Amino acid sequence: MTHSTTPRPGTPPAPPVTPVRPSVRRIHGETLRDDYAWLKAENWREVLKDPAALPADIRAVLEAENAWCDAALAPLAPLRDALLKEMRGRIREDDAGVPAPHGPWLWYERYETGAGHELVCRRPRDGGPEQVLLDVEAMAKGKPFFEPGDVEHSPDFSRIAWSADEKGSELFAIRVREVDPDGTLRDLPDLVEDTTGEMAWQADSAGFFYVMNDENHRPRKVFLHRLGQPQEADRLVYFEQDPGWFVHLDVTQSGRYLIISCGDHETSEIWLVDLRDPEATPFLVAAREPQVRYSVDHHGDRLVICTNADGAEDFKLVKAPLAAPQRENWRDLVPHRPGVMILSHVAFAGHLARMERENARPRIVIRDFATGEEHAIAFDEETYALGMDGGYEYDVTELRFAYASLTTPASTYAYDMVTRARTLLKRQEVPSGHNPADYVATRLFATAPDGEQVPVSVLRRRDTPLDGSAPALVYGYGAYGHALSAGFRTSILSLVDRGFVYAIAHVRGGTEKGWAWYRNGKREHKPNTFTDFIAVCRALARAGYTSEGRIVAHGGSAGGMLMGAVANMAPELFAGIIADVPFVDVLNTMLDDSLPLTPPEWPEWGNPLASRADFELIRSYAPYEQVKPQRYPAILALGGLTDPRVTYWEPVKWVARLRAVMTGGGPILCRINMDAGHGGASGRFDSLKETALCYAFALQAARGFDAPPAG
Repeated sequence: MTHSTTPRPGTPPAPPVTPVRPSVRRIHGETLRDDYAWLKAENWREVLKDPAALPADIRAVLEAENAWCDAALAPLAPLRDALLKEMRGRIREDDAGVPAPHGPWLWYERYETGAGHELVCRRPRDGGPEQVLLDVEAMAKGKPFFEPGDVEHSPDFSRIAWSADEKGSELFAIRVREVDPDGTLRDLPDLVEDTTGEMAWQADSAGFFYVMNDENHRPRKVFLHRLGQPQEADRLVYFEQDPGWFVHLDVTQSGRYLIISCGDHETSEIWLVDLRDPEATPFLVAAREPQVRYSVDHHGDRLVICTNADGAEDFKLVKAPLAAPQRENWRDLVPHRPGVMILSHVAFAGHLARMERENARPRIVIRDFATGEEHAIAFDEETYALGMDGGYEYDVTELRFAYASLTTPASTYAYDMVTRARTLLKRQEVPSGHNPADYVATRLFATAPDGEQVPVSVLRRRDTPLDGSAPALVYGYGAYGHALSAGFRTSILSLVDRGFVYAIAHVRGGTEKGWAWYRNGKREHKPNTFTDFIAVCRALARAGYTSEGRIVAHGGSAGGMLMGAVANMAPELFAGIIADVPFVDVLNTMLDDSLPLTPPEWPEWGNPLASRADFELIRSYAPYEQVKPQRYPAILALGGLTDPRVTYWEPVKWVARLRAVMTGGGPILCRINMDAGHGGASGRFDSLKETALCYAFALQAARGFDAPPAG
């Protein structure tokens, strides 16, 4: 029985009703009943590699949901087309990245007009014709999904290794292409499958390291592939024994060492391999210690390490001898300062660059290794986003960074760390036109129930009234320590230009205000994420930016969990909720240790298998478990069939339970991309179609689904 508002005439009379097949289990003395557990395919591992393997009864449910969603939103087709045209008009179709120098070449990506995927190119540093190394658009042609991963050129510049995912399941195949100095290309027979897409060349360019997923889709093994040999002959370099730990690869800025980073959300451990001696056994930097995290870069005969050791909650920088990098040899280089979180660092030959953030505002600090003198790169706007790029080279004085704000398109600069001169290399173009003076970006603070001040970044048109009449789209995430940046988003202008206020809620669970901001939004403190978001929405209403009931909330993945939680806790605040790949079936997922992310996620949410307290905590807020008989706002849930992170059955189960329990409101809509995974559609234009769908839903939700179609 559904209580969702019926869409306008011409659409089906009611949403699909998912069959109930109760599943019961006992845990910690409690009985859990799940009417829709059957939607999880027993062969889910096979489905990740071959979507056609999905059982027919489950496929029928997904297809029925998609048909209902399409029918319910069909009256918005003209609006979606208009939004797509606007958003595409703000993208320069023949855009190109800023070339990055390395050796005798400049390396870059560019797009051709009309292409959804890029060309990977190089050209001589001293001038000369362009060489197209990869035509990703041609590779993707005719395929429902094609997502390129890493592209790495070899140290001698004679080859490139590249990876691609053709299912959306984040299983990447790596291939190799030879490149002559004149640009002649030859594909080698090498094929390395079921990888994460990461790779790093050994110094002699005769092979590369990569990370392989295990049978549960967890990246735990590092292999060395020698060109010309079959994958079966590749040498195992490192195997992570802990199923809750994942492995990633990087290379030091010096290019000397492979970094094998292992860890979960609380603890890390790093092993190094000299790329000049790829057959050597990896050597350990510092043994894992509970709650101690660190990252490394190489500088001469020492390592520069960013760590939270010794109580440095917001991290500090230390130095350690390369020959003896153990913890007892760490010495402070940049001491810990509470509330000033060090985010990343890059060690060049003469300078150390670090990104840090204080009270939700980032900055870059440059340190002269010879003198110890430091200076910060200054910015004037109230709220902005900042990115730092070390490039390929080590013995240089130039750093590149990108700056943007909610009103200002992204600008890429070259910064001379000696003279402190900055040179604009590129400013993002908006072909259809953009006048920053037409918009106002502000920052305010919302008071949470426990008194904490939650930062909020807000964008509106200058002529939007502050009398509560404007609808608002409020975006939130709040997990894993991920901080939301207040950067330029061309797509959001389609809502703001139609009178919406756009707000980013920097709730606890991120690190906008330091590591404590993260710590106080995880495990037993997870409910703070939800109450922070609700406090932000109410603060926006009190300040006249919008009104309660005029707000559309938006979040994805762990932010989708946030959406489900606030829908249960304060449905009256929202006209609509958009939940992208929403992690809403938290309790059942955390009880299933066969799923790819479950053991690694226990430090974030708790382990309900081992701890009754964790079980009760998660059950108290899990969106799927906490659906109750009440009126719900309009909800749009989006998922991907081959998503290994938030599996397709989570949003499908959630919407089925919502429709079965709710007493009014809606409609409750669900759309599963049958050709994609966690990131949605591939290609820059296909992804815009999904954004247009979401924003059309938001515009209609603000009007009410009983009102005429939004235009």
